[in-house]
Amino acid sequence: MTLPFRLILASASSARRDLLTRAGYDFDVIPANIDEPSGVSFCDPRTFVQHTAWLKAAAVAGRLELEPSGCPTLVLSADTIGWLGDQVIGKPADRDDARRILRQLSGREHELWTGVCLWRRPGDWQVAWQEVSRVFMRPMSDAELEIYLDSRQWEGCSGAYAIQEQNDPYIELRQGSLTNVIGLPMETCSMMLRWIASISSHL
Repeated sequence: MTLPFRLILASASSARRDLLTRAGYDFDVIPANIDEPSGVSFCDPRTFVQHTAWLKAAAVAGRLELEPSGCPTLVLSADTIGWLGDQVIGKPADRDDARRILRQLSGREHELWTGVCLWRRPGDWQVAWQEVSRVFMRPMSDAELEIYLDSRQWEGCSGAYAIQEQNDPYIELRQGSLTNVIGLPMETCSMMLRWIASISSHL
């Protein structure tokens, strides 16, 4: 899909790259490479993902030179976390941490939040929103848990899992967007990109 600006994904996430590619967007990847907040000081998930997504977009936008051609640039950043019992469920540090998280989620419903920030240069204005999906993790036996850990699907994933788009044996989407659980809510993201494209000549 041709856009009237250079689109930059401020993320190293392969899942987000795949979602944008399948939607037909041309984009460059510049990971933000920031020290992400732990979430300890945040009392609600919406504020946390909004803040972290903004930090990522700001980090990349601040490193960009204005395009010599005069073509504007739009930075797209996102942050995804699990939320259970008023606690952030982030990315596991290692296999043992992934085991702990999966046991905590097993047999329970939790929320999966994603914050998105679009940052346009020149002008340095931003559009941000947050989305939530409700997810249920079916109980895992000890043997199933170890097999899942062996698959390494948990690496780099909030909640220590990567949902399969069809017939996932353990993860059930109960409410909200599937692409939000994957890491980027493409329904609203595409809508916002189309809107910005339509008004870009007036900005």
